[in-house]
Amino acid sequence: MSELTADVADTICRTVELGVTITGAAVDARGRTHLWCRVLQADRHCPGCQIAGDLRDHADRVLTDVPISGHPVVLHVAVPRFVCRTSDCPRTIFRGGIDHVAAPRAVVTARTTRWILQRIAIDKMSVKAVATALGLAWKTVNAIAVSAARALVYDGGHLDGVRHLGVDEHKWKHVRGQGDPSFVTVLIDLTPVVEGTGPARLLDMIGGRSAQVLKDWMNTRDQRFRDRITVVAMDGFTGYKTATSQELPAARVVMDPFHVVALAGNKLDLCRQRVQQQTCGHRGRAGDPLYTIRRILHTRTGLLTAKQKIRLYESLTSHDAHVAVEITYQVYQQLIAAYQHPQRREGKKLMWKVLKRIQTGLPAGLAELAQLGRSLWKRRADILAYFDTGVSNGPVEAINGRLEHLRGIAQGFRNLDHYILRSLLHSGQLAEHINAL
Repeated sequence: MSELTADVADTICRTVELGVTITGAAVDARGRTHLWCRVLQADRHCPGCQIAGDLRDHADRVLTDVPISGHPVVLHVAVPRFVCRTSDCPRTIFRGGIDHVAAPRAVVTARTTRWILQRIAIDKMSVKAVATALGLAWKTVNAIAVSAARALVYDGGHLDGVRHLGVDEHKWKHVRGQGDPSFVTVLIDLTPVVEGTGPARLLDMIGGRSAQVLKDWMNTRDQRFRDRITVVAMDGFTGYKTATSQELPAARVVMDPFHVVALAGNKLDLCRQRVQQQTCGHRGRAGDPLYTIRRILHTRTGLLTAKQKIRLYESLTSHDAHVAVEITYQVYQQLIAAYQHPQRREGKKLMWKVLKRIQTGLPAGLAELAQLGRSLWKRRADILAYFDTGVSNGPVEAINGRLEHLRGIAQGFRNLDHYILRSLLHSGQLAEHINAL
């Protein structure tokens, strides 16, 4: 190949980035592009005595590189071999160092590892699609991605700067057996959302959901990380509350508004179902007053149409026993109104009044509301903390939704470690770190 042709080929294929220059090219029957290259500069110092050796010959090393024009590329790198002339050195022949081209024993170039992570983490491609583009086996690409992700996440400063933490559970598999737990504990960095600098990012996932699982994860983090955490948002699970109180005593716990309202909505449904059985003697059917408003009950008052308001009023006043549903519904709407108040200070006052009103001393026939009052009163400090911090688990639920999409792309995962690392690549906001590789 002439020097001019080689320069053009190096420019098109950007092989100069790897520190090699093309000496020949061919296309095989499978459509792969083969490029023969020589190393522009190799480390010729003997790994035994660190003295430069004399050139002996070249050895062919086959590596997969990034695709060109949509076709897989195979590099044949002529790696120089040297002879060590030092008499007392145990090494006689050694290969020149080409770590800038590829890591020892690697089957892909260094930039291909970065390309794989970019396609999976940034472009949201599946491993199968990436493997097809490279002309490699799925297992090979997956192993490269998992290894690179582990180093990037656990050794690359992924936990730096975290001050607001979100904790939630996530169901990652829907089949029994196979050893691993069906649920994982998800940890989210809410700091970018609170400070307005960007979206939330997935920090880590741990197999299981218990206080001990979260405590163990906290114990493996250094003290500087734990001292930085000022707020932890979570649902109503007491296990996470216990672990946080013990391991992060200085952090403020916030019970997420979504889960508070969801808990109240669940009690409203239970009350409606109980009264339905008492008044009709059967489960809800089309035409039953309470059954026809089952969805309207969960709609904010300000969003109801005139027709829906009339239906709601007629259904709740059609029977004396429906008063229990009406009272529970009013409390449910009051909780929503407190969270929706434009001024957090006033919203906090409204929330306190609601919690105080339903904590105890309710009339008979409001069993569900009484249970709700006791539950919320126990966590009143965590509920009111939202109005002071403004931190919620909404971004956590959003990331859980993206993880569901990831599992759909992969058509399910069987290995929990792979699922965790793939999830971190998918939702860990690692683009900046990947591009810096």
